[in-house]
Amino acid sequence: MNVSEFTHEPVGDLASLLEAMTVDEVFSAMDMLEKESEQTERPGQDEVLARIALIQDEIERRFPGQRLGPYQNWKKSQLLS
Repeated sequence: MNVSEFTHEPVGDLASLLEAMTVDEVFSAMDMLEKESEQTERPGQDEVLARIALIQDEIERRFPGQRLGPYQNWKKSQLLS
């Protein structure tokens, strides 16, 4: 799945899509949504936050007990490369 398509899928379908995504795709989607949520308050902001919450749940499912640590480490590595 193309990460940019993630913002256009219905929120109800995202949980199953997340399961099929690679870790890198999940982290890329989270990064993209974080940037989108920071732009401005606009209609649809609640939908972006709902998508972020789904991704957070998926990261925590894949990395039990690590919270968002793996994602934050990935973000740091992206800055260094």
